[in-house]
Amino acid sequence: MNLELLETFGQNYPEEYDGVLDCVSLAVTAAFNRRGTLLAVGCNDGRIVVWDFMTRGISKVIPGHVHPVCSISWSRDGRKVLTASTDNTVCILDILRGECDLKFRFPSPVLKVQHHPRCSKTFLVCPMHHAAVVVTIDGAHQVVPTDDDDDLNIVASFDRRGDYIYTGNSKGKVCAFQAKDMKLAASFRIGQGVSSTTAVKSIEFSRRGEWFLVNSADRIIRVYDSKAVLSSGKDGEPDPIQKLQDLVNKTMWKKCVFSGDGEYICAGSARQHALYIWEKSIGNLVKILHGTKGELLLDVVWHPVRPIIASISSGVVSIWAQNQVENWSAFAPDFKELDENVEYEERESEFDAEDEDKIPETLTENGEDDLEVDVVTCQPIAAFCSSDEDDEDQNVLLFLPIAPEIEDTEDAWTMENKMAEEALKRSYEHKENSPSPKKKKAKTFEVNLENAPTDEVHPLLNNKPNKDKPSGSKKSGLYRFKNEKRHKDKSK
Repeated sequence: MNLELLETFGQNYPEEYDGVLDCVSLAVTAAFNRRGTLLAVGCNDGRIVVWDFMTRGISKVIPGHVHPVCSISWSRDGRKVLTASTDNTVCILDILRGECDLKFRFPSPVLKVQHHPRCSKTFLVCPMHHAAVVVTIDGAHQVVPTDDDDDLNIVASFDRRGDYIYTGNSKGKVCAFQAKDMKLAASFRIGQGVSSTTAVKSIEFSRRGEWFLVNSADRIIRVYDSKAVLSSGKDGEPDPIQKLQDLVNKTMWKKCVFSGDGEYICAGSARQHALYIWEKSIGNLVKILHGTKGELLLDVVWHPVRPIIASISSGVVSIWAQNQVENWSAFAPDFKELDENVEYEERESEFDAEDEDKIPETLTENGEDDLEVDVVTCQPIAAFCSSDEDDEDQNVLLFLPIAPEIEDTEDAWTMENKMAEEALKRSYEHKENSPSPKKKKAKTFEVNLENAPTDEVHPLLNNKPNKDKPSGSKKSGLYRFKNEKRHKDKSK
């Protein structure tokens, strides 16, 4: 994909539905790699399906967990994927080998995992009803401090470079800690001038720039500048750049993300499959994308480079993109596009052996020919580099290698092919007789957290009816219908 040939003057956000990615099982969560060439989808059966987003085909299926996958995060080089499951385990998967390298067990459910933006040996874990934890691949962990020990409903996120860890609690307080020594750098409350506090649901950072958004329980998305927050210090009062909300329907937001360039913000509704897109600079609503009615949204991710959004609902990954318009002048500068039929006027010397109207080749000011164009050296693309980097990372995994399947026809069958087939049969017989090599077992670490709740149920599994509840409690319609039928049978 050549980004320089894409249309850059149009609207840089998706406008229409562009098909689905039908996974092997029900999709729950998804994440793009740094270049947007691969899409990792976590499913309800614990498998990780890696899609080649250029060809829209499945590249690899990795059996990472046994229970549903609830969170996914890519490493910076795209060679490792960090996953969390509802069985309180976190795994680091190797994409090329398709195996689990490390496994971490936590005492309580894990809501979110995030790789360090610059270091693949460190990651952030947000356990349920517990402070956030920074874990290294050798099993060591460090708990992120909390401002209030009584409030343990903590959400956390690394900033764009991984220098700070931003946390938010149920009382609406956001704190910024230095990632090296966990010292408090800044703190503020999102509900300035409001008597009642509002809980922080999530914190998301833009891929470019210094902005981050805070999704709160009062149905308002607040956009802040991290430089202004850090300069305000402890107990500061930074003003949000924008306040985004649905004034008509008062929609609660399930997931909020920035666009790849940080100029747009997309929020998914918690009530229906609907995506709202705002322009960050002026805060106006530019587009609403409606999915199938009756479906609930599970996750939303924006492509890192292109105006493409992937949303998950009812176990299916939906793709939203722009209407592609062919622009042939991008490939041939002298190509002229016509809106209607035009009568062609033939030049007098068009079919002459020697063109008399041809413009002679001109030389440069020094009397030399035109300079040679370097077509070998690859210049770094600005869209793939961070603002504080000049060169691209050469160790990035962009695509998964796949061996093509070649079938030989009977007509082209030669003696060499027959001999090769006999050699393959002998090798297969030797492999069957020899013991199969055992797969390398993943190293497991037990992460012991003090005062961590061990009897909590993950929110993904908490939607099922609880049979231990008394009869007067609120139950699902099917469960209530079975109880009423059972009582009628007993009365008879």
